[in-house]
Order: sequence, then structure tokens, then C-alpha cells
Amino acid sequence: MKIPYGRQEITPDDIAAVVSVLESDFLTQGPKVGDFEAAVGTMVGATYGIAVNSATSALHIACLALGVARGDLVWTTPISFVASANCAALCGATIDFVDIDIRTFNISTEALEQKLRAASILGRLPKVLIVVHMCGQSCDMERIYGLTQQYGISVIEDASHAIGGEYKGKKIGNCNYSDITIFSFHPVKLVTTGEGGIAVTNDPQLASTMTLLRSHGVTRNPFEMKQKPAGPWHYEQVLLGLNYRMTDIQAALGLSQLGRLDQYINKRNFLAGRYDERLVEAGLATPYIDHDCRSAFHLYVIRVLDDQAPKNTLFQGMREAGIEVNVHYRPIYRQPYYESLGFKEGYCPVAERYYREAMTLPLFPTMTTSEQDFVIETLCRHLS
Repeated sequence: MKIPYGRQEITPDDIAAVVSVLESDFLTQGPKVGDFEAAVGTMVGATYGIAVNSATSALHIACLALGVARGDLVWTTPISFVASANCAALCGATIDFVDIDIRTFNISTEALEQKLRAASILGRLPKVLIVVHMCGQSCDMERIYGLTQQYGISVIEDASHAIGGEYKGKKIGNCNYSDITIFSFHPVKLVTTGEGGIAVTNDPQLASTMTLLRSHGVTRNPFEMKQKPAGPWHYEQVLLGLNYRMTDIQAALGLSQLGRLDQYINKRNFLAGRYDERLVEAGLATPYIDHDCRSAFHLYVIRVLDDQAPKNTLFQGMREAGIEVNVHYRPIYRQPYYESLGFKEGYCPVAERYYREAMTLPLFPTMTTSEQDFVIETLCRHLS
């Protein structure tokens, strides 16, 4: 028996939705993309949605729309996939990292406040802060927003793990505390479009710019043109854009999947509760969820302390039993590319402690309780 750390569910309704597009006149940019954008925006409480071919692309156009360029500073968390930093580096910005909170695995507001205070004195404040809702739990956005407003910094929420999650009773993605929020629809995420992502915002100018950027910077809207149209065939490239478009095929799958999101979140929270109950008894450090949050539980990460078991031995033992545990993530600045820019071991000590201890256990909506019991029993056996 193989139990992956994550797995998508594709139902007959999903297949029928995709087939209906394949039998239609539109495969790429058609009506389903707009329907999907509207559905995501309505669900999370944001005014505009710009669907693209990946969350990485969404992060990139978000940075571009906020004017990130060479000479700018962008800060993010070290505990995320590399795309959370690469998106700004691709704009020519200099990247820096703020250490995490060991309980939530999210960016530490205390560390952020201290770093902002020091940067202000030095005149080295970032243009944009990219926060990541690690594992599906929101960062402390109210406090982060207050700090960034104080220093005039734009905020991108990388909510790739968090669609369907909640903060202070509202869905993550409403952009009450940020300029732009990003969601991912990769197969291991909460709902999938195969590959895909979306940027949501309440700012019409940011929405317009990101819409242009995802499609070569080309427009057919006369109000966005710089020249008088020569005829109804006229189009203009008004920005240097990219081909980051989502297809109607992907959007149809996403629309079908979106209808089951609440069901998926409920199942993930149910399974997380079962893990909590059993693993606390075993003395393991289970995820802490702040009272202001309802996690989407994209990932369930435990911390294995040195006196409980050597992590590498435990990892190998679980894999040999057919349980595909994983580690999310190695601190971004410890990757060779970022080390080549001057980052060294010890830069964010809490993030490095997290990396030494963290292990991701399987969690996905179609996981059975018997599969979960096998994971728990195998883990406890190796610990003992």
C-alpha cells in the first residue's frame, strides 16, 4: 500500500465538465475562464480575479503590477516554495527574508516589526512584502497590514496553500489586508485545474495591469489604447507582457472542483483533528492553529524533536512502509542559488530549527481513516 502526502480527486462531473469544453468552440481563452474568475472572486470576497497558468505566474504578474523592478527590495518568508522569492527576483529585485514563528510556521510579526524598524533607520525598506499562509493557516494579517501601512509597503498574500481557509471569520483572499492575493490550483492543492493559479484584488488598476501582463501586454479595449484604432481589427501592445493565460479546459475543471471545496476543507480538518488527538498522546508537536483562523490544511506538518527519533531514520522508515512523508520546506536562502547571493546558514535561526524538525504527513480528501490509522501506527512504532 502506497499512501502519498497529497492526492487530487477527479470525479465523473469533473470529466464531463472538461469534455463539454473539448466539444465546444473554445479551448483556450473562452467563457469558462471568466466564469471561473468570477466564482473564485465571489467565494473569497474579492472584486477581481485574473486566472493564469500557475500560481508562480500569478506571483510574477502581481510583482510586476506593483512596480517591482531592479533596485527594489522585496521581503518574504524563508519557509515556502522557492516561487515566493523567485517571482520578485525575476523582476530584478533584491530578496530578503524574515524569520518565522515556530508555532504557526508563518512569518513572525515580531521579527517583521524589528526588521522594519532597523530598515527604516538605514533607509532600506522593502517595496513589497510577500507573506505565505503556510500549510493553509493565515498569517496575522491585521498586524502585518498595520506595520506595512506604517512604512508604506505593498503586500502580496501567497495563499497557494489556503483557498477556502478563513481569517477572523472571513475567507482568505478578500484582500482587506493586502493588495493582491494568490491561489494555486496544482494537483496536490485543495482544488485543481491541472496546473493553474489566480490573482485576486480589489484594485481596478492592478486588475487591469495584471490582465494585460498575462496576455503579452496586448489589448483590444479602445480605452487602453495609445493610438486611434485603424479599424475593428485593431489591437495594441501597451505593456511588455507574457503568455500566462489559463485555458478554458483548465477553468472548466476548476469550476467543477470549486463546488466541492467546502467538503474538502471539512474533511481535511476532520483528519487533522484525528491526527492531533492521536499524536499528542505520542508526545509529538502537532500544528498550532490560532483562534482567529480556520486552516485549509493543505499540509499537516509535525515537528520531530531530536530526543524522539533521528529525523532521517524516521523519514526512511516511513517511506519503506509505503507512507510518502515529505518535508515542506528547506529554507529558501539555503538553496544554492540564494547562497550564491551571499546568504549563509544561521540567517533565520527559527526557520532552520523548523527545517530540522518538520515532517509532512499524508493528508488528502479521499484519505480513509484506515489509511490514516496505518500512518499513525507506523509513525508511533518507529518513534518507540
